[in-house]
Amino acid sequence: MATLSLLLTLLAGGIAALSLCSALVVHFKSPKPRPRDDSENYSLCIDEKHERQRLGSLWDEARVDLSIIVPAYNEEERLPVLLNDIREYVANRRESGGFSYELIIMDDGSKDRTSEVALEFARIHGICELRVVKHVVNRGKGGAVTQGILSATGRNILFCDADGATRFSDIDALLAKMNDGPVIAIGSRNNQALSGTVVERSHLRAFLQWGFHTYVTLLGVRGVRDTQCGFKLFSRRAARLVFPNMHVERFIFDIEILLLARYQDISVVEVPVNWHEVAGSKMSIVRDSIQMALDLLAVRLNYMLGNWIIAESKD
Repeated sequence: MATLSLLLTLLAGGIAALSLCSALVVHFKSPKPRPRDDSENYSLCIDEKHERQRLGSLWDEARVDLSIIVPAYNEEERLPVLLNDIREYVANRRESGGFSYELIIMDDGSKDRTSEVALEFARIHGICELRVVKHVVNRGKGGAVTQGILSATGRNILFCDADGATRFSDIDALLAKMNDGPVIAIGSRNNQALSGTVVERSHLRAFLQWGFHTYVTLLGVRGVRDTQCGFKLFSRRAARLVFPNMHVERFIFDIEILLLARYQDISVVEVPVNWHEVAGSKMSIVRDSIQMALDLLAVRLNYMLGNWIIAESKD
């Protein structure tokens, strides 16, 4: 009896400690997105008549074939490479037929010339479709992506990292997966052996990705091998189901996207892409890895405990 009593006491203590830790994680690590500043409802462009334009809405009817959302924080050096890749892709698409798009650079409170570099590129190449939204305060990559997609007018909506690590023309493989239903096609750096695509990453980055994938799997996010690739395409219907429900504004936002897709039976397909590591990442490997682990735990707990409720779609 004494042994049983001791075991029950230890079990009760363990449950109490786990409950306390969970409560602390939820309280201190749950994201609290700020409302938009009024200036963030407008974009800058090179149109002399309408230099400052009010943003569209995800709930409007689609007006272009493709929206491209680029979250950017202090990206004055790396951004032109991506912009040139997009320009070349658009030129090739238009040679084979009509193609309309918008390119929204979400300047997430940059302290360098990110916005000026983007607009200068647009002026030099005559890209009227390029617009810049400037956040008054940094939100984080997830917040920049979410705010951009909530303002998108494309039938399909892509977000891609500003570093140009993924070959932009690989979007054609993602577009091939789109249909009339809610669909998310995500670039994957884990299937290159099967597809002939090329992935170049450091051993440390590969090890950390493996560890993060294992952790994500343990927390119940299964079925996707590469959750963090910054090259994801959404049908407009899928975006309407996912992004009005988003909470996370930092690096772990990709996981919340996948959770929301699973909860709402949205089709998710991985597509191999060509990717290479680009110097200049804003991530601190140690600090941000710990931060992401805690943020992911907070996300799972909030959905499991019913703190976050998925709103019904207006679609």
